[in-house]
Amino acid sequence: MDVTKITFNGESRIRVDFPYNQETIAKIREIEGARWSLNLKAWHIPYRKETFDQLKRLFPEVAYPGRQETEDSQHIEAYQKKGSGKQGIRVEVLGQRILIRMPKDQTDITFIRGLRYSRWDGKQFFWVVPHYPGNLELIKEYFGSRIRELIIHEDIPVAGQDGTGRTIKRNELLVIRTISGRLKLIFAYNAVLSNYIKKMPYNFWHGKNKWWTIPWSERFLEEIRDLAKTLQLEIIYEEEKRPDQCARRITPADIPNYRTCPVDYRNKLIELRYSANTSRIYPAMFEEFLNYHHKTELREIDDRMITAFLQYLVMERKVSPSYQNQAINAIKFYYEKMLGLPRKVYRLDRPRMEKKLPLVLNEEEITRVIMLTKNIKHKAIIMITYSSGLRLGEVIDLKIVDIDSKRMQVFVRQAKGKKDRYTLLSKKALPVLRSYLKEHGPKEWLFEGVGGGQYSRSSVESVVADAYQRAGITKAVTVHTLRHCFGTHLLENGTDLRYIQALMGHSSSKTTEIYTHITTKGFNQIENPLDKLNV
Repeated sequence: MDVTKITFNGESRIRVDFPYNQETIAKIREIEGARWSLNLKAWHIPYRKETFDQLKRLFPEVAYPGRQETEDSQHIEAYQKKGSGKQGIRVEVLGQRILIRMPKDQTDITFIRGLRYSRWDGKQFFWVVPHYPGNLELIKEYFGSRIRELIIHEDIPVAGQDGTGRTIKRNELLVIRTISGRLKLIFAYNAVLSNYIKKMPYNFWHGKNKWWTIPWSERFLEEIRDLAKTLQLEIIYEEEKRPDQCARRITPADIPNYRTCPVDYRNKLIELRYSANTSRIYPAMFEEFLNYHHKTELREIDDRMITAFLQYLVMERKVSPSYQNQAINAIKFYYEKMLGLPRKVYRLDRPRMEKKLPLVLNEEEITRVIMLTKNIKHKAIIMITYSSGLRLGEVIDLKIVDIDSKRMQVFVRQAKGKKDRYTLLSKKALPVLRSYLKEHGPKEWLFEGVGGGQYSRSSVESVVADAYQRAGITKAVTVHTLRHCFGTHLLENGTDLRYIQALMGHSSSKTTEIYTHITTKGFNQIENPLDKLNV
């Protein structure tokens, strides 16, 4: 556990860093004034002696967090008096840290301080320098023959998911598939592997944890395996376990005075012409917020209470970054759109969105899904969704008049972003649609319920889920997967990205370009450069 003195919102605080562990978090919460910062991604407590004493009682191993230059000098002086300075300079490389023990010399201290994020550990009497590329070489060049001992540990410490420690060797590459749909890559510094990862889409370096993450896909995993084999690194592959326990959503049965979303809130969404999907999600999100603070009047809920709710979503409900962002937007809608307050009145920290590659089915799997669906209505839904690249909301919003059989087009009205567009009508889907229309005779909407009216979202989801099950599809796929298959298969068949963008209604070409990272067509025609070498 590391503690440091910080200034947070103009107040002196003690920042507490430690590997994620529920038991540790529970102890931290016992400290008066302890708060979690989404911005710092760390807990912090008041900078007071009694508060630190309480922290010390809970965690005896922590050292006082003073890091001012005068305190550094005192600690260095004490280190020198112990006689350690007579032993010369000792450099120790431990994972992502370089530890330097040296006698007091202001010129040397100035050099160490010039290395980014270096710090003095007053408890163990050594300097800590991040093991960034080039730092060890700079240290060796600067101190030269004055270095009496240089130790490079082969094992790299890694915090486990349950908070326990573990190590990996320098010739190992730990690959963890996370529950959020990414690959976590942990390894000793390797320039070739690092540079390769930097060229992959949506890569991210987690500076605090000292690991890389990239979107999960079978193709990326295979590429990493091949490169690791070339670099003579042993792959350790693991899959992150989903937490067994997380707080469930508050229901009317949990509290006596459960509050529903105000009617004015719903009406404002309609007035401002928000999409049907947003008008469905925001009230549910806002209702959860209301009932988290069910003992407080809505207008009395302040910024601190909003932050507490967001912490609850992340730490106890364990929601995804996407869910948390939607919750923030639902809260902001009330304060900004309904109350008319300026955005600067409150500050809400947003999570970094994790970039994932969508799962897709190959053409054989799509064929199996369609052929094993015997219900004519269900088959029509699946075929029009896939062959026209439609979103779920676009499927249920289709009207009979939107099918243009003369021009072989489907008109998608007021889709995401309030945009109209035309997309493809398949020659094979058209006769299926005609058979369905003749048999079921819908009045207005292309797909209607038993009693008439627009078909529901849950009905379409159920239809597609059953079709996947019949076809033996075990991947984590949804209705939206059919849309991703449409874009990917168009690209694999040679369609220009600009046309795919227009057909799918993407505002940015970058959204469409993601399909270039999914397709594997043509890989078998590419000769690996290693195969050409005489090795």
